Amino acid sequence: MNNDIVRLRSATSDLVVRCRPYAEIVYWGPTLACFSAEDVQSLQRPIANGRLDVDLPLTLAMEYGRGQFGSPGIEGHREGLDAAPIFTTSAVALSGDLLTVTAEDPQAGLRLTSELRLDADTGVLQVRHTLKNLHALPWQLHRLAVTLPVPERAAEVMAFHGRWLREFHTHRVNLAHGGFIQESRRGRSSHEYFPGFVLGDTGFSEQRGEVWGVHLAWSGNHRLRADIKTDGRRVVQAEALYLPGEIALEEGAEFSTPWVCATRSANGLNGMSQAFHAWLRQARIPFSAGATRPVHLNTWEGIYFDHDPEYIMQMASRAAAIGVERFIIDDGWFRGRDHDQAGLGDWYLDEKKYPAGLMPVIDHVRRLGMAFGIWVEPEMINPDSDLFRAHPDWVLQLPGYQQPTGRYQYVLDLSNPEVFEYLLERLSWLLGSHPIAYVKWDMNRELVQPGHQGRLAADAQTKQFYRLLDTLNQRFPQVEFESCASGGGRVDYGVLARTPRFWVSDNNDALERQTIQRGMSYFFPPEVMGQHIGHRRCHATQRQHSIGFRGLTALFGHMGIELDPVKADDEELEGYRHYIQLHKTLRPLLHGGISWRVDMPDDSVQVNGVVSQDGSQAVFMLAQLRMLRYSLAGNLCFPGLLPEAHYEVRLLDAPEIKTVREGGGAMRDLPAWLREPRVVSGAWLMQAGLALPVIAPESALLIGLTQVR
Repeated sequence: MNNDIVRLRSATSDLVVRCRPYAEIVYWGPTLACFSAEDVQSLQRPIANGRLDVDLPLTLAMEYGRGQFGSPGIEGHREGLDAAPIFTTSAVALSGDLLTVTAEDPQAGLRLTSELRLDADTGVLQVRHTLKNLHALPWQLHRLAVTLPVPERAAEVMAFHGRWLREFHTHRVNLAHGGFIQESRRGRSSHEYFPGFVLGDTGFSEQRGEVWGVHLAWSGNHRLRADIKTDGRRVVQAEALYLPGEIALEEGAEFSTPWVCATRSANGLNGMSQAFHAWLRQARIPFSAGATRPVHLNTWEGIYFDHDPEYIMQMASRAAAIGVERFIIDDGWFRGRDHDQAGLGDWYLDEKKYPAGLMPVIDHVRRLGMAFGIWVEPEMINPDSDLFRAHPDWVLQLPGYQQPTGRYQYVLDLSNPEVFEYLLERLSWLLGSHPIAYVKWDMNRELVQPGHQGRLAADAQTKQFYRLLDTLNQRFPQVEFESCASGGGRVDYGVLARTPRFWVSDNNDALERQTIQRGMSYFFPPEVMGQHIGHRRCHATQRQHSIGFRGLTALFGHMGIELDPVKADDEELEGYRHYIQLHKTLRPLLHGGISWRVDMPDDSVQVNGVVSQDGSQAVFMLAQLRMLRYSLAGNLCFPGLLPEAHYEVRLLDAPEIKTVREGGGAMRDLPAWLREPRVVSGAWLMQAGLALPVIAPESALLIGLTQVR
């Protein structure tokens, strides 16, 4: 078979790759009804005057040596030599949906292997490079990026920004000239700049427009950029960001990029998200399809460092009574951990707090029918700890400098074999000596001067973190890990393969969470997103919300509560019980269905929902974030239904509606469908919709639709 031109196919998109004499994506768009390799000739470009006298392909390596004056896909040198390689294809292999193109530059002594896989069902594309040094002298690698072309109509970027307590906010940039770049040097995917963005035609939205979503599956330093060449062509690059001197390839050594995961949608941001969600569920999330995600109670905002086993058992009893299925002891259980300025690194049980050990608490939790979980932060060390006093040289640092602490802690050097073995031994003790089902793995500071043996080693630190998690997952397959980094500071597909739950944010404020969770939903399905009901007065913002708004905000994700149920009044307890039961009732739909975000003309109204895979059931939440722009909320049209079906429309939960019926507020009378359930056609619900009630700012309601057969 002639592999000069290779077509990779999926249900939604095709990818056509020119493999010889170089690797270049020539088409990434809608599925082609018919195709032959000769069709590619129609794309032969003219050569403009006043420029180089040859055509410049947008190769996967984007080599500077070819005359590409934008951002190269590969940068490095061999003692100043071999710094502008040009790769020529030497082999092409197609096995199922995996295309492998091997290219070499014999002058530079380098071999580049590019792997491309297009998932046939979802249209998600995976790409990575592997570089091999064929020369006797080492080659210093500075950059190695995956380059993907997008069409000229991709004129707008939606990217993510944030900070602690305010993750996953979006912003948009028009692409006309130059480019857009975002990067993180914090040693993790970061609160500030999530390693993903979306390109699309101008004004793309949740339900409209053609978009291309790109994500780097990597938990360390990273860079993403979108550039416009002066000839109008557009390219995207995604890469791990390497610090000076980090990567040197000896003769015969290989180095691979993280996987870049991308997809195209003709149906706006929803189509992109649905493709990523479906692909993650079948290929990436490490729990079986249909596995129930247990409702959590985490003790952190309930007791902080004040650990009393008897009292914790009271909390567990009260938690079980309201429907909690997994009980987690957070920070404060190990030696010296009476506050956040000491103890990290000393992973031994605090026998003053737990004189009889952890087992009485664990046994009590398990007798109540709940699984038991615990918090750790293995990568960190406090200066005020026995471990630091014994091994100050175990810190990730460069010699001769005094780096600042962050949250009163330093980072341990995971590339040091003694450090790695110490952590593996202590965590194996914890998990091997106790029936622990879940571990909340935290990472509460960034990397500063991340040195190992005098050299910068941020890339190695991330890989050793992966190795530690992989080893523990292999030793303790019954244990589920959560990725937390002061909330959503380490959220990406790389760590998701090892930790099937993310703590989305340290902020449990329901109003803030509405925006944060929506932002995360662009790349992640609800079942991996930790969403908790917090205190009536949020500890992060001091804002107060009703149990109804808090409960509905936490409903769709991997639900939990984060508070002290012993101190909760009867009204609050009944609210927790109600929303936990509502979540359990809807859980198979929420965690197995198709997620939708709805375009609304008034951005004070936010609507998201889930429709079952067969279209027979749906649930949609409307959140009123602030005062309406006008006096009425308008109509809600429901996406994803079966046009020919009929649905019973029912109000499932609306705490604020009770207040309306009693008088006052912004609504004198209810829409007719709210008084009693109605049966309406799917076509009408999708095209005409329902008249929405006027509800108070910072409140929500839940609508259920069930097919009538």
